Amino acid sequence: MNYLTNLFHALDLDSLLDLLIRLLAVLLCLTVHELCHGLAAYALGDPTAKRNHRLSLNPLRHIDWFGFAMLAVAGFGWAKPVPVNPYYFKRPKMGMALTALAGPASNFLLALILLALVHPLAAFHAAVWSGVVLEFLLRAALLSIGLGLFNLIPIPPLDGSKVLFSVLPDRQYNWLLRYERIGMVALWVLVAFGIGSRYLSAAIYAVFRLFCRVVGL
Repeated sequence: MNYLTNLFHALDLDSLLDLLIRLLAVLLCLTVHELCHGLAAYALGDPTAKRNHRLSLNPLRHIDWFGFAMLAVAGFGWAKPVPVNPYYFKRPKMGMALTALAGPASNFLLALILLALVHPLAAFHAAVWSGVVLEFLLRAALLSIGLGLFNLIPIPPLDGSKVLFSVLPDRQYNWLLRYERIGMVALWVLVAFGIGSRYLSAAIYAVFRLFCRVVGL
């Protein structure tokens, strides 16, 4: 019994709480991002995501556990890609671009909603749980903005590349799609060496401050 008591007191509860908040924020942001990819594709006529049970708020439908761990620990990660069949779209390239944009757009909207909840919850400042909830809202909003901006980088397989590719002639478009894995290698190199991370961080905090002003914080 003494051993268990000592073990409990040895635990850094603040660190555990910090980890829990981070994991919940990652689950929320990734789930909304992938769900909105699927919803956009479905709205444009592609039922593939629905057939694969990806039009769901259940995080387990979307989470790639290694990518989830990477995002929680290193700030760079991924979820299971939502399956999309562009041949269902009337205009395949435009459909792919809109489906890709739905992910980052949903993260920006989610961040605005989370920040808009800060004022009402701040009224409960005397409650023990309110500080934890407020920290979750702020950190999840920051993470959601980061996820949205990161995915707008025009390097395959990020969403920004789908938008960039959509303005290219069909021959170049199909060639780039075929060699998306090269882009993935380039992305890993950029992340591993922190290339451009300073500019991305500056952009994230700039958008965060802008969104705070928009909701009156």
